[in-house]
Amino acid sequence: MSLFAWILSATLMGGVLSVLMAGIFAFAAHPGWVPRLVSFAVGTLLGAGFLEVLPHALEEGHAESVAIAVLAGLLAFFVLEKLVLWRHCHHETCEVHGLETTELAHVHDHGHSHGHAHGHQEHEHGHQRAGLMILVGDTFHNFVDGVLIAGAFVADIQLGIVTAMAIIAHELPQEVGDFLVLLHSGYSKSKALLYNLLSSVAMVFGGLLGYLALEGMQEWTPYLLGVAAASMIYVAVADLIPGLHKRPELSATLEQVLLIGLGIAAISVIGHFGHAS
Repeated sequence: MSLFAWILSATLMGGVLSVLMAGIFAFAAHPGWVPRLVSFAVGTLLGAGFLEVLPHALEEGHAESVAIAVLAGLLAFFVLEKLVLWRHCHHETCEVHGLETTELAHVHDHGHSHGHAHGHQEHEHGHQRAGLMILVGDTFHNFVDGVLIAGAFVADIQLGIVTAMAIIAHELPQEVGDFLVLLHSGYSKSKALLYNLLSSVAMVFGGLLGYLALEGMQEWTPYLLGVAAASMIYVAVADLIPGLHKRPELSATLEQVLLIGLGIAAISVIGHFGHAS
């Protein structure tokens, strides 16, 4: 399969298929499963970032320059999140979405296409703004992920597969939460799915742009991989892990550690077989 076909397939799976799977999961499974998916996603992101992407970047580029790319990436993602352009929400309470998991569970259990009747127009407008921010943030995020996937594939096919798998593992719980938030914000099921699908197409465009721009710029690939590693580490450590701390009880902690370890192991096994082949 050609490099172009790999990138196109990976971005389609990462974007469109993850949204479809999330839509099915949102109505077929209990919301209590979302934290478990988040724990697994933390493991895949950390595993891919530290075990695959960073080592490959350091092999291909100057160590100090790659380190600078990682630091610049971390700072850039921090600024983007501050601007509310890139915001994932897996916390029990979310300042951006203004929703609680109990409300999300209520939407799931009753299959409502509209949120609770709060009786206050200002509160409803706040939910509508939350839905809009979800779509804007996801579109930008998906585009960046597409570029990062393309950069990984340009560097190495196996690295591209691992990177795409880590991103898909992260996308599923994110899309489940976002889909339910859109329902709560007043979107119908069909519109929530349609808008999420349109947003996910940005990953394909990001992948195609990355392919066209990066194929003739191989010398920049190690530093793009540094940024990709920064993206994975930032999302896992700064965004997803704090949400896991909302469940401090011992049983939940043990479950989280196990699932994080499982995510790391999955990436390690994939990488091992890839390098052996």
